[in-house]
Amino acid sequence: MFAILKKELNSFFSSPIGYLVIGVFLVVNGLFLWIFKGDFNILDAGFADLNSFFFIAPWFFLFLIPAITMRSFSDEFRLGTIEILKTKPVTNWQIVNGKFFGALLLIVLALIPTLIYTISINALGGEIGHLDSGSTIGSYIGLLFLASTYTSIGLFTSTLSNNQIVAFILAVIICFLLYAGFDALADFNFIDGIQNLGMKSHFNSISRGVVDTRDLAYFLSTTIFFLFLTNLKLKQE
Repeated sequence: MFAILKKELNSFFSSPIGYLVIGVFLVVNGLFLWIFKGDFNILDAGFADLNSFFFIAPWFFLFLIPAITMRSFSDEFRLGTIEILKTKPVTNWQIVNGKFFGALLLIVLALIPTLIYTISINALGGEIGHLDSGSTIGSYIGLLFLASTYTSIGLFTSTLSNNQIVAFILAVIICFLLYAGFDALADFNFIDGIQNLGMKSHFNSISRGVVDTRDLAYFLSTTIFFLFLTNLKLKQE
């Protein structure tokens, strides 16, 4: 698995993809949070918190993560290298997990520089400890679990087509439906509590600073489910 993970990271950083992903994520976040005037601008909000960042980050991930994962298996199928990969002394699960953790690690590397926002907010607050540390830590934990679920979905859709664009679009659609779709249905009052089937409800719950095992179980089970589908599809190739 570690050989696959290393191969994925090397492919990200031996081309502009890795640098582009991290750069775009940080630049776009920086523009919305500090430069552009509007509801997301921290300087205009009048509150020393990171709520704006944790609100827009899942939406940026909605496009960013599928862009990272769209080539994971679709390129292997298109180039025919999947057959060579499967002849190596690794199992299908090791291939899937290696690609999963490789993509997820890239996302973690993109998130690490945003920790400087917490230092900036503390300074803006006028006193050390002004920032709600519990909520901030919970929100970062929520982002990591959300990113892992998005990544597993992206890996699965990359096994459905050897066309990267098709894999990207499918991943965006599925991630969007699971993140915001159930919340939208809840507005119509079809079924009580239907929003709990969606990722947004569980992400918001963790972001309050209370890490509930039910929320963690939701993200873990959804991630494992899509990794299982990825492994199943890989066996059919």
